[in-house]
Amino acid sequence: MPLVNLRNMSINQSGTIVSVKVGGELGRRIREMGLVPGTEITVKQRAPLNDPVALRVMGGTLTLRNNEADFIEVEIAP
Repeated sequence: MPLVNLRNMSINQSGTIVSVKVGGELGRRIREMGLVPGTEITVKQRAPLNDPVALRVMGGTLTLRNNEADFIEVEIAP
């Protein structure tokens, strides 16, 4: 299955997080939000200038800025 950067996913596209490629404070913050490898996500919405992006994760909704989404690699669902 294809791997893409979360920033490049389309609205209503789903997939599974494969890796979070950042450490330090930002990496910890992303992981604390539940965005860890194996987590299923769906892109629900984007702001008018495509930043931030709203995600559906574990029954909830959260938003990420594009500079945060750049570090998340996702395997797209068929």
